[in-house]
Amino acid sequence: MTVINERSRETEPRYVISVVARMLGVRSHTLRYYEKIGIIEPYRSRGNIRLYSERDVALLRKIKSLMEDMGVNLAGAEVILRMIQRMNELQRELEETREQLRQSGGDQ
Repeated sequence: MTVINERSRETEPRYVISVVARMLGVRSHTLRYYEKIGIIEPYRSRGNIRLYSERDVALLRKIKSLMEDMGVNLAGAEVILRMIQRMNELQRELEETREQLRQSGGDQ
């Protein structure tokens, strides 16, 4: 399987809200609240049905873990997730810069 296929499988909208709620052991209104405050943005079908991807479910699992296992409140979980996202972006930028330097002969 190629990286592109794997990535699209992660982001493909596939689960309705009731299924995700069951998978995570939370109530549907909790997921609707997370959407309302901007933590998660599920895909909406033409019929306006929320559809969650594997990536969405993974993010929701992280939120649940931070809150239940580590005692972080929802605002804190949101801050932590944004910091992780920013760190990943900076890591990608660093890797790209290193590659550019390598290609331009900067490692000599």
